[in-house]
Amino acid sequence: MYRTFKILWLRNTKKWMNKLVAWRIANIPERIFIYLLSLIIGLLSGFSALVLKNLIHFVAEKLTNWFTIDGISYLYLVYPFIGILLAVLFVKYFVKDNIGHGVSKILYAISRRSSRIKSHNNYSSMIASSLTIGFGGSVGAEAPIVLTGASIGSNLARIFKLNYKYVTLMVGCGAAGAIAGIFNAPIAGIVFTLEVLMLDLTMAYVIPLLISAISATILSYLFMGEGVLLHFTQVNSFQINNIWFYILLGVFTGFLGFYFTRVSMYLEKIFSKIKSWIARLIIGGFVLGILIFIFPPLWGEGYSSIVTIFNGQGADLLNNSLFFGWKENSYLFLIVLAGILLFKVIAMAATTASGGIGGIFAPTLFMGAFAGYFLVKLINTFYDLGLPEGNFTLAGMAGMMAAVMHAPLTAIFLIAEITGGYGLLIPLLITSTVAYLTIMKLEPHSVYTKRLAQRGELITHHKDKAVLQYMDLGQLIETDFFILSPTAKLRDLVRAISESKRNLYPVVDENGCLKGMVKLSEVKNLIFETDLYETVWVKDLMYMPEFFISPLDNMEMVVEKFETSGRYNLAVIKDGKYLGFISRAVVFSKYRKTLQHFSHE
Repeated sequence: MYRTFKILWLRNTKKWMNKLVAWRIANIPERIFIYLLSLIIGLLSGFSALVLKNLIHFVAEKLTNWFTIDGISYLYLVYPFIGILLAVLFVKYFVKDNIGHGVSKILYAISRRSSRIKSHNNYSSMIASSLTIGFGGSVGAEAPIVLTGASIGSNLARIFKLNYKYVTLMVGCGAAGAIAGIFNAPIAGIVFTLEVLMLDLTMAYVIPLLISAISATILSYLFMGEGVLLHFTQVNSFQINNIWFYILLGVFTGFLGFYFTRVSMYLEKIFSKIKSWIARLIIGGFVLGILIFIFPPLWGEGYSSIVTIFNGQGADLLNNSLFFGWKENSYLFLIVLAGILLFKVIAMAATTASGGIGGIFAPTLFMGAFAGYFLVKLINTFYDLGLPEGNFTLAGMAGMMAAVMHAPLTAIFLIAEITGGYGLLIPLLITSTVAYLTIMKLEPHSVYTKRLAQRGELITHHKDKAVLQYMDLGQLIETDFFILSPTAKLRDLVRAISESKRNLYPVVDENGCLKGMVKLSEVKNLIFETDLYETVWVKDLMYMPEFFISPLDNMEMVVEKFETSGRYNLAVIKDGKYLGFISRAVVFSKYRKTLQHFSHE
């Protein structure tokens, strides 16, 4: 009965949606509809951000608001494990899909799935991440929110039968709205989408992104006003004498970003070798609980710790910890700060690798804030230069974002917007630029794109590479070539020439292995030598090509082989087996068609 009702409901829903799509096409111009849809997506993604942030805050407040400042809470050992367990059970038995690494999933969807994101991502990441982070998981909610917004954009666009380029644009609108809604930072939301998700910087893209980001920001202001997570107004003016210290901070956060990327991926690889999800959960939960027990600031997203630092109450970071008695000792306090910096990435990796759901956005900002605070504390403690702690805390956040995410512009505009102005623009520019240049010498890919780049699945801002990435090698293979046997004679070759429209003839044995090929231009002088038809063998006329294509090659490699070889046709071989040919003309034709499909202009 339920199954019948479900089938009827789905059928009727599809029928009404088709009518709605037909009405939209007939009555609303495409450009106007794109603007309306970007507004709706911005409001929905902004609302999702509000719901998730408040849900996380509510859970964390209920669990920890009764802790005493000078007391040690052993519940720090238990809470994170419970949160991750609940998230794992929800994902494993309800969602039944991998929903981790939200931003990487969006990049993969754009690159390999025509920007299609599964509909359960409209809510699944929000629920799982609220359980993980609310109970103390040391990750951020930004990636789950961005994935949620992108999923809303993708699914609404596909419901209204939009093509690939508009589906991709709506994915970007959802992401921009999510970031803008979290931080009340519309420009940062747009720049994040263009810089991290690597959408085209064209007016056709920018206007819908603006609409989405602004609508999400307005919604955030209406419900929360200035009460967003990170909002700083008391910023000291920039002093030109401090420029060298901001350069030093940029180098420091650049190396710290390299440490962040490599350690997180290494630990994730180690955890992936543990086949049992229960074992991963126990080990990860135990490691995370111990780290939070020793360093309570590692609890959750860590934004409250950033606010504590900025408000000049850095010593309060030792509340609820084993180091409460070290508050008055500057040297011991620096040791604790260094420990938090080193172990934050381990706590983050333990959370995600054991099954928790969250992103690296908040941990990046957390480590950046602590990096800036640690450096300025170190300098002021030993040299008493009076460097402004708040400025270096904010600049450190920008430097760490630029290094880890390879997104210096997002870092600059985000920190500028959350401070309510551009008074720190020069320090932010210096620190993020130096951090970015430092990390690029060590790690060419961001933590978001490294996995995709290693598999050759990354679409970039480089239009040629992006279009080639979107082309499918398997669809370009041509098989209408006349195949000859190594035991064939000249007579068989002449017959093949008369029946074929090609000028290449692959020679394949009984096992399907390519033994060589014969080129028409090299045997045309033998065609009319009838007395040689029975005495000349094909195996004596064939040659083995120096260049060939593997089905595992990406299109960049294929194009490079055409350029290097100077050939117009290259054989496709897999484990020695002949599959067909790919021609330069077919590749070029497909490239032109894909470029028209891929581009907005």
